[in-house]
Amino acid sequence: MGTPKLSVLLRLAEVLRVRDLAELTGDQRMPVDLFTGPGHARLAAVRAAVNSVPLADPRTAPPPAHIRARLDSAWRARHAAPNHREVIGALLPDLIADAQAAARQEQSREQWRSAQALLAEVYALAQFFLAYQPAQDLLWRVAERGMVAAQDSGDPHAIGVAAWLMAQAHRDSGDWDAADQVTARTADELARRLPDADHDVLAVWGALTFEAGYTAARRGEAGTAWGRWDTAAAVAGRLPADYYHPVTSFSRVIMGAHAVTVAVELRAGGESVRQATRAAGDAIPSRPRRARHAIEQARAFHLDNQPETAMSVLQSAHDAAPETIRYNGYARRIILEELDAASPQRRNRAAELAEKSGVLV
Repeated sequence: MGTPKLSVLLRLAEVLRVRDLAELTGDQRMPVDLFTGPGHARLAAVRAAVNSVPLADPRTAPPPAHIRARLDSAWRARHAAPNHREVIGALLPDLIADAQAAARQEQSREQWRSAQALLAEVYALAQFFLAYQPAQDLLWRVAERGMVAAQDSGDPHAIGVAAWLMAQAHRDSGDWDAADQVTARTADELARRLPDADHDVLAVWGALTFEAGYTAARRGEAGTAWGRWDTAAAVAGRLPADYYHPVTSFSRVIMGAHAVTVAVELRAGGESVRQATRAAGDAIPSRPRRARHAIEQARAFHLDNQPETAMSVLQSAHDAAPETIRYNGYARRIILEELDAASPQRRNRAAELAEKSGVLV
């Protein structure tokens, strides 16, 4: 008996939450990590910046306000760009070097803590660049440094953002217990500060609450997952209607997208489609996050055996941000499965999208 068709293997991988097809085929000669995209052209420069020895760099750090302005500009550029990894990959090496210099220069205790918070956020931006690239060692190094810098800062917003990213790294690596521990402990700490918290801290607390629901959905715990979503939605309702957190995307407008993710992770086909149909992505101000939402919608239709609709939605994801599809394992799975479809029209459509988005690179 031969190896099953690619479409069958991809379906099994999705159901069993397998990251590497070799785990299903038993053929360790050709490992295929379905959640790892290609290495970006700017990966080497970012790696060099992260791995540099700060003490050997003689540069004088720019003022913290200057780094803050550049970091804010970088987040805006990321949200506006279809090629968001290219954009932030070009900015990161100098940002990392300057933020590291600012964090080590002599200054008052208060200034040092503020510099640590800035450095933690620069590392957060780096994690968005590194995600789903063949650089897991580097991603973990950045995640851990970001958490250390955030804790040194004592800033609740910095700590919350670092924990939010750390929880995702744990969950994506399959360590759901560690993800739960990070979200629970950090959310509890932030909850004690909420009476005096600003919108950003409140948003991060909401984002952590949703992350706990996301992990519960991965476990198949429907009641817990939707309960966390309900709590997060109530938090979002306390934010201004036009508020959008620049790192986590937490906001009122994102809760519909989060509902799609919960339903899809619970593998509830009909509910996934219902949520996908009602959760319009046009109002999401970030192009990469809008594309990510479209991919989750495509997963819903794919789960409900509506491959043509799934491919149509993936096309809209490509229109919003081609780089998001290129580095998203779920999008690649759907496209690769369609390349194996019986219908020539479906195969041709998948081949066209695969070529445009660079999925087969």
